Amino acid sequence: MKIPAELKYTEDHEWIRVEGDSAIVGITDFAQGELGDVVFVEIETEGEELDKGETFGTVEAVKTVSDLFMPVDGVVSEVNEALADEPELVNKDPYGKGWMIKIKISDQSELENLLSAEDYKRMIEA
Repeated sequence: MKIPAELKYTEDHEWIRVEGDSAIVGITDFAQGELGDVVFVEIETEGEELDKGETFGTVEAVKTVSDLFMPVDGVVSEVNEALADEPELVNKDPYGKGWMIKIKISDQSELENLLSAEDYKRMIEA
């Protein structure tokens, strides 16, 4: 299981890659493994301003549906359109082609409350 050191993580198993005042968000390798085969990703929040913890979409796997949560306050600036045709990218490449949304971060200080790779690893192993 991969947990890239350069990313930040949430307790809800989202990852965030910060790029200036923007970021890319997806679900972790651990989360996609727990979900099983992803068959559908629904994200209809493009252009919306959402608060940390608000639902930005859902991911449907063979056995369950899970909400996707914003790691920080921000505006959803882009949705990964490739997931409409290839939801399995979430399983195959969760930190690359399986990304879910791009956001414009509203409050950079919220990044300090996210988990480091080490903290996330400890959490899922507990």
